[in-house]
Amino acid sequence: MKPLLTTFILLALLGFAESSFAESAADALSAIVAAVTPTPVANKGDTAWMIMATVLVILMVIPGLALFYGGMVRAKNMLSILMQVFVIFSMMALLWAIYGYSIAFTEGNAFFGGLSKLFLKGITPDSLAATFSKGVYIPEYIYVAFQLTFAAITPALIVGAFAERIKFSAVLLFTVLWFTFSYLPMAHMVWYWTGPDAYTDASAAEAASATAGFLFQKGALDFAGGTVVHINAGIAGLIGCLMIGKRIGYRKESLAPHSVTMTMIGASLLWVGWFGFNVGSNLEANGLAGLVFINTLLASAAATLAWVGAEWLLRGKPSMLGGASGAVAGLVAITPACGWSGPMGAIFLGLVAGAVCFWAVTVLKSMLGYDDSLDAFGVHGIGGIVGALGTGIVASPALGGTGVWDYVANGVAEYSMIGQVTSQAWGVGLCIIWSGAVSFIAYRIVDMVIGLRVSEEVERVGLDVSEHGETAYHN
Repeated sequence: MKPLLTTFILLALLGFAESSFAESAADALSAIVAAVTPTPVANKGDTAWMIMATVLVILMVIPGLALFYGGMVRAKNMLSILMQVFVIFSMMALLWAIYGYSIAFTEGNAFFGGLSKLFLKGITPDSLAATFSKGVYIPEYIYVAFQLTFAAITPALIVGAFAERIKFSAVLLFTVLWFTFSYLPMAHMVWYWTGPDAYTDASAAEAASATAGFLFQKGALDFAGGTVVHINAGIAGLIGCLMIGKRIGYRKESLAPHSVTMTMIGASLLWVGWFGFNVGSNLEANGLAGLVFINTLLASAAATLAWVGAEWLLRGKPSMLGGASGAVAGLVAITPACGWSGPMGAIFLGLVAGAVCFWAVTVLKSMLGYDDSLDAFGVHGIGGIVGALGTGIVASPALGGTGVWDYVANGVAEYSMIGQVTSQAWGVGLCIIWSGAVSFIAYRIVDMVIGLRVSEEVERVGLDVSEHGETAYHN
């Protein structure tokens, strides 16, 4: 500090000599503040964890989701599912880098971001992304990569709703349209903000919040994607299976999964990878990451037992397919709440989601008569709604939740359960309407341009041979 103090005195004397002491002193003081304020640097531990978390989410998609879905279709359509998931992942990676990241995570308006980072322009190895703690950062490149994996898995979830009957070309064109006009706006509306460092006082917080996404401004909590990923994809899947129509032989011939073994392996990979999905969304390797981890573990375990128990009670036998589906339902439900719920709240959410999603894929689907092939809507849409609304309950400090952090007061804010559930309802309602409208229009465009559904002959032969010229298994 002595050299800085000397500099200050010299500058002050020079300023006095020029009869502008006050101005020079102020400039000198600013220089001193700049000199003693440390340049932000990324935390190496957080960075290492985020690299690992990103790899775990990739594991969720390829091979996790691909095998989970692939095992549930008939053998003649196994490769078609693997191909759809694999190529969607690859395509979304490129679109995310070209324009997706910029639209989702730069300042624009309340619904869409800007174009300032098209082609990842301006991002360097020294660029930093904010976390949820003041003064703590991670490299922006790893944040881009982490969010890329979310953008990649979300449209891949949709294909489960209309598996075994859609053209591969139709899947790809629909995915581009839906990603652009449904995923990116929802990600911006829910997750975009300037970061905690902008919240220095009430007026600064108000100004910062005014630039955030619409649902962020509404106070909707979504820690890792209950609305952005699961409800968004679930609604798109429901609209898709309704518009494409039922599989040939639905309710008339056996459409049973060809390999529940594959589905169990896929579900297990999803469960393991989900720790990257949820815990990685904390962006930091700290105590809260530990809470997110145990919440994710407990909710999925609870939902597995709830689904298997309900199935055992109502159908007489518990199934492996039910256990795998229950685990995923629990993971879906805890996703929006994992950073705000306490462990007991996570168990509660898991139990509710397991039972409700079992009802959705059995009673509700049968009652309404739609053919959601692999229960994309029943698990992700319904589970996401349960989790998003339930977040407003389990986040309450009175029920063991963390409450919501006030970055101006640097403490937990006063909590209103009714107010928070109302904010959650905003997120759920807007997501249903937005995804539903975009999905309907996108499917119609695809149907007019190239057609959505394969011919009856192709469907009977199977998509593997007809669409890809391969078979998954050889006799």
